[in-house]
Amino acid sequence: MIAKKHILYAVILLFVPVFLKAQPGPGYWQQRVEYTMNIKMNTDTHQLSGTQHLVYYNNSPDTLKKVYYHLYFNAFQPGSMMDVRSRTISDPDRRVGDRISKLKDNEIGFQHIAWIKQDNVPVTFKIEGTVMEVKLNKPLLPKAKAVFDLQFNAQVPIQIRRSGRDNSEGIAYSMTQWYPKIAEYDFQGWHAYQYVAREFHGVWGDFNVSITIKPSFTIAATGILQNPDKIGHGYGQGKTVADATSSELTWNFIAKDVIDFAWAADPDYTHTQVQVPNGPVIHLFYQKSEKTEATWKKMEDTSVKVFQYLNEHFGRYPFNSYSIIQGGDGGMEYPMCTLILGEGKADGVIGTMAHEVAHSWYQMALASNESLHPWMDEGYTSFASAEAMASIMGMPNPHTGAYQSYFYLAKSNLQEPANQHSDHFNTNRAYTTVAYSMGEVFLEQMKYLIGEENFYRGMKAYYNTWKMKHPSPNDFIRVMEKVSDMQLGWYLRYWIGTTKKIDYGFGVVTDKDGSTYVEVKRVGEFPMPIDLMVTYKDGSQQLYYLPMNELMGVKPATLGANRIVSDTWPWVNPSYVVKINRKLSDIESLEIDPSQRMADINRTNNKIVLSEIVPFQNTTK
Repeated sequence: MIAKKHILYAVILLFVPVFLKAQPGPGYWQQRVEYTMNIKMNTDTHQLSGTQHLVYYNNSPDTLKKVYYHLYFNAFQPGSMMDVRSRTISDPDRRVGDRISKLKDNEIGFQHIAWIKQDNVPVTFKIEGTVMEVKLNKPLLPKAKAVFDLQFNAQVPIQIRRSGRDNSEGIAYSMTQWYPKIAEYDFQGWHAYQYVAREFHGVWGDFNVSITIKPSFTIAATGILQNPDKIGHGYGQGKTVADATSSELTWNFIAKDVIDFAWAADPDYTHTQVQVPNGPVIHLFYQKSEKTEATWKKMEDTSVKVFQYLNEHFGRYPFNSYSIIQGGDGGMEYPMCTLILGEGKADGVIGTMAHEVAHSWYQMALASNESLHPWMDEGYTSFASAEAMASIMGMPNPHTGAYQSYFYLAKSNLQEPANQHSDHFNTNRAYTTVAYSMGEVFLEQMKYLIGEENFYRGMKAYYNTWKMKHPSPNDFIRVMEKVSDMQLGWYLRYWIGTTKKIDYGFGVVTDKDGSTYVEVKRVGEFPMPIDLMVTYKDGSQQLYYLPMNELMGVKPATLGANRIVSDTWPWVNPSYVVKINRKLSDIESLEIDPSQRMADINRTNNKIVLSEIVPFQNTTK
């Protein structure tokens, strides 16, 4: 495996009218691909055959002697790594369980490669599980390109996880991770991961895909359909006479600047569409029935509102089309489309849709390496979709559930650091909470650190600066630092690299010479700046802000109370004494973090009502 040092990103300070950006530096590079695929689907045998023409651009400074492909369907075979992992992990995904181990020959998935050529010359290859290693006849030099042609055939497994045929709601084909896909190569080297459970990484590029199938099937896919009038099926004005008598139809889709290509097919799809004002056309594909009709009709209006909210608050969706497709085994995101189950309760189905739509920002446009940093995708997506749905539905506190999930994990013995490959967590519970809930809390807590105005400016700056560029965790942090003029690397290291906990409480409260002295104690290992709200018996309030020295700055005033900025609290000091220039008898209560955005694992010691503690005693054990 090739591993070269990446030329460090230079950080450029760029002045624009609205905000500062942390830009990719002059040493930044990324690979690029151009796929042309011609596929024929046999719906009787559930097998497909096809050819793939791939132009691969080596924009790296490295000479490549090998390339790697993912063959994801090979995971759906007894004895595969996905099968063994599911049967040996303590809390298996119930959709998988031991199902792979029981597949029959006509139910398994496979991808067989007949041959592969580099620049028209055959090359040797070997397949191990879901990864194919290709030895190049001629090294691929920096800033050069190679053309790879291959022929393959595949069998679509019964629906188990993401991909497959005949899902639980009767959708014929959910075609995701279905083609030989070249692995990503970046400053960390090759990302040729075996398909064990979850998360992906892909190369930016263009896709031109032609799929031939029986004319009774409707196809929904990534990209834009190029021949709608010939296809019909709701796309155009109807099939031509020649098409009506044909035994098969060929659907041609083109997608540009995407990291993957997915499609689904079913003979019973209903296709509707709605227009987002100043945004994309949304296509909806579902089997109309009493279980789906009302929900999917409601989803038309809600999906438009979700796109409008996300466009306004996080940056504009970069494509002119998006498809919401009934299929798969839950909800899964792909470029320009999602596959979701469609027969559940309306709130669940629509909530899933909103989450998968938000992936179009944090995976399909930004495309961070979600295998290594799933919290940057799932967590940011959960954050954005929760805020969108809360705004649309008029719901308060959209992130409460994420905090509660984190607290539950933090108090167990199962928490693991977030900065590891998503497949390598010891439990599915730890992975899910880290990726979804902790990623969401990471952003909500960022508001606490830098202030809401800075936060939302930073989220737009991050998106607009790094879309189509595979940002890393540090790239995100540098944008937020530029916007806030504060230092945040310590926060990333603590929250993502450790399992240290936030816990603050009160020590001794004393009264001397007409002033009150309040001891604030750091009980946990995770340092934070502190908002301390003092409520007086006359009903007035005073906010004391205790900056933490690692921040190297002070956030803007918030919370609607007069604020006093105290001296900086060095993180090594276990306690801090705040002087309040009023008598103890004037004070009704003291509260640490009244907004409850700090992920303090023990909030029982965050507030004291002084009239209830006479004489006052140290409440921190």
